[in-house]
Amino acid sequence: MVAIAAVLVLAVTGFAWRSVDNLIANIERIGGLGLGGGRDGAVDILLVGVDSRTDAHGNPLTSAERAMLHAGDEVGTNTDTIVLVRVPNDGRSATAISIPRDSYVDVPGQGKSKINSAYGATKETERAKMLADGDTEADAERDSTKAGRQALIKSVANLTGVTVDHYAEVSLLGFVLLTDAVGGVEVCLNNAVDEYMSGARFPAGQQRLDGPQALSFVRQRHDLPRGDIDRIVRQQVFMAQLVGQLLTAKTLADPGRLSQISEAVGRTVVLDDDWDVLAFLQQLKDLSGGQVEFDTIPVADLNSMTASGESVVRVEPKAVQDYVAGLVGEEKPVEEQKVDPSTVTVSVFNAGGATGLAAEVAAALTGKGFREGLVGNYSGGSVSSSRVLAADSADPKAVAVAEELGGLTVVADPSLSADSVSVVLASDYSGPGSAAAGMFDFDGTSSATATPVPPAPPIDAGQNGPKCVN
Repeated sequence: MVAIAAVLVLAVTGFAWRSVDNLIANIERIGGLGLGGGRDGAVDILLVGVDSRTDAHGNPLTSAERAMLHAGDEVGTNTDTIVLVRVPNDGRSATAISIPRDSYVDVPGQGKSKINSAYGATKETERAKMLADGDTEADAERDSTKAGRQALIKSVANLTGVTVDHYAEVSLLGFVLLTDAVGGVEVCLNNAVDEYMSGARFPAGQQRLDGPQALSFVRQRHDLPRGDIDRIVRQQVFMAQLVGQLLTAKTLADPGRLSQISEAVGRTVVLDDDWDVLAFLQQLKDLSGGQVEFDTIPVADLNSMTASGESVVRVEPKAVQDYVAGLVGEEKPVEEQKVDPSTVTVSVFNAGGATGLAAEVAAALTGKGFREGLVGNYSGGSVSSSRVLAADSADPKAVAVAEELGGLTVVADPSLSADSVSVVLASDYSGPGSAAAGMFDFDGTSSATATPVPPAPPIDAGQNGPKCVN
């Protein structure tokens, strides 16, 4: 999508206006995603790569297309490529910030989870609920997909501290078609690779890849020194090269190639319906390939584990937010006023099977200065995930308690008084006071052998030739 925007930018300034107009008209539009409303010095665009078995209009891919994409028949929707693009309001630069797929974050309605599950898991939960309530397949598919997109947008916003203004989604098929539309993309590998899961079989050195080959190149994460981080670097250098090749006069002046690009975008791209793309592109008239940079959020631990044994990437939201804000020259976020724990009374209830857990957690909270309220078993029914309850989910007191317990989700409970805070502990709890707390950090991930990954120097889309990577 960054590459597409770059092409459109130059088109707006004089190249093939009719093709641009047709391209935009063909794009699938969606609404009601809860976008915009923030003022943070930039237009923030969430770009999502979707591992989907349908096109942008919901039509199933052909068997030949699924085979080309190494796509099976499973229903689930994976979002293994998540990029936040920040365009400062002067429109003279853009920074594409990659978020690792396994980043362990707070997902609305799910609690702590990998960020790439926010879309798919939310969608399937909502879809099953709607079908059970008697809704049609078509309505369930439409509304559950919207719910999945909303959950991902909120997860990214919570992690990065920015308000997502616009949403763009492209499928694997679109990636392949765009690559073929420019005649293949140049890449360079430090070493030869042969990895069957992604289909990546390439010699060392510089080479040009067609669409299906390129997909294998950017999907590989096994047998790489840094796993998903190296895969992200591959995606970034590939996008940088794609931007450069799309910006060449050879591409822009070729009606056949522009037609291929338009067809690829129309079939495989989804945008939010509040986005005035033409006006946005006019704002970006000074943007060029050399002013698109690719970065990755800081990672606290690349090889972390949850209490249940799941491999995840641990990220620290405040470190991520400071880094993201700094990319467009913002001041770091002002620290929120601290809540005095001695003014907060917390009741703790056990809804899981661990004997004495409520008392242990209550003791951990009083050790942090909070006042002890009621302690006992939960009588409000079955709960699947631990949570903090308050009259208002934005209550600073409840948020402070949730943070002390490892980032639990705060859920609004209208039956509680404005000064009440309660904690409900389910079987998934692994924060302070739990048996796992000695081995795991408060977010439920291990910290014994942390492997931090600080941000690398940005990759410039205007560089000469492909950057060699793992």
